[in-house]
Amino acid sequence: MPIRIPDTLPARETLLKEGVAVMRETDAIRQDIRPLQIGLLNLMPNKIRTETQIARLIGASPLQVELTLVRVGGHTPKNTSQEHLISFYQTWEEIRERKFDGFIVTGAPVETLPFEEVNYWDELTQIFDWTERNVHSPLYICWGAMAAAYHFHGLPKHLLEAKAFGVFRHRNLDPASPYLSGFSDDFSIPVSRWTEVRRNEVLERPELRLLIDSDDTGPCLLEDRARRSLYMFNHVEYDSFSLKEEFERDREAGKQIQVPYGYFPGDDPTRQPLNRWRSHAHLLFGNWINQTYQSTPFSLDEIGG
Repeated sequence: MPIRIPDTLPARETLLKEGVAVMRETDAIRQDIRPLQIGLLNLMPNKIRTETQIARLIGASPLQVELTLVRVGGHTPKNTSQEHLISFYQTWEEIRERKFDGFIVTGAPVETLPFEEVNYWDELTQIFDWTERNVHSPLYICWGAMAAAYHFHGLPKHLLEAKAFGVFRHRNLDPASPYLSGFSDDFSIPVSRWTEVRRNEVLERPELRLLIDSDDTGPCLLEDRARRSLYMFNHVEYDSFSLKEEFERDREAGKQIQVPYGYFPGDDPTRQPLNRWRSHAHLLFGNWINQTYQSTPFSLDEIGG
C-alpha cells in the first residue's frame, strides 16, 4: 500500500523514480480504510532531504500511511525556504489537538549544546509531554532520541573526544523483539554524532530495554515498552550518500574530519560507497509500523485514553 503525501511535495518525484509506491491525495480519499496517521517533527536543517529519507522507508509499508510534516514554531531553519515550510509544514501549535498513531522526531545539529541551551528546548519538551496523550507510538532518532531519553528518563549524553563517524557493526541483543523481526545477528548502521549515551547508564534504568548495541559506538536502539517508544541513536534512515556529503561539506569548510569508518571501499573517498544498511532500515521501519498498526485503537480519539 502506498504512502500518502502532498501531490507537490519535492520528495514525491524522488520516491517515484526509486519505485516507492506513492498515492495521490485525490486517490486516497476514495479508499474506505483509515490510513495510519504518522507525524514527522523534522528538526534537521535540510528538511527536503530528511523528508525523502523518512518517506522512502514509510512508503515501503503494505499499509496506507498519511504523513504530516511538523516543525517547531520557535525556530526558523536556514537551509529550507519559507515557501517550502508554508506549503508543506504545520507548526506543532497547529496540530496539537490532533492524535497520531505514530510520531517521529529527527536529529538536529545542536548535539554539543546542553539540552537546556537549545533555543526551542521548552517547546520541544512540551511536544514530548504531548506525545504521551496524543501519540500511540513515538520513534525518536539521533539527537531527538537523546533529547527524549534525557527528558523522560534522565539519561545523560556525553561528549566524545572524536566524532563517531562511519558505518559500524551492530549486534542484535533481542532477536525475539517484534521490532527486530527479520534482523541478522549483526549488521551495519551509519553513525554520525559527537555525543553518546553509555551502556552502563542505560542498564541502570530497568524501564529501558537495549535492543541493538555496538562494541565500537555503544547503544543504538532502546525500547520503552510502557510508552511504546523507540530511541534510535544512529542514522539507519540515511541514504547511500549522506555520509559522503557530510564528509565533503566539513572538509571544504576546513574542519578536522576523518574519512568515515567502513564506508568507502578501501577507505578511498574517490570511490562510490556501498549501502550495507538499507535492508535493515526497511525492516526497522516496517516492524515499527506493523506493531503500531496492530496495537493502535481503531478510533483516533481513543489514543491517549
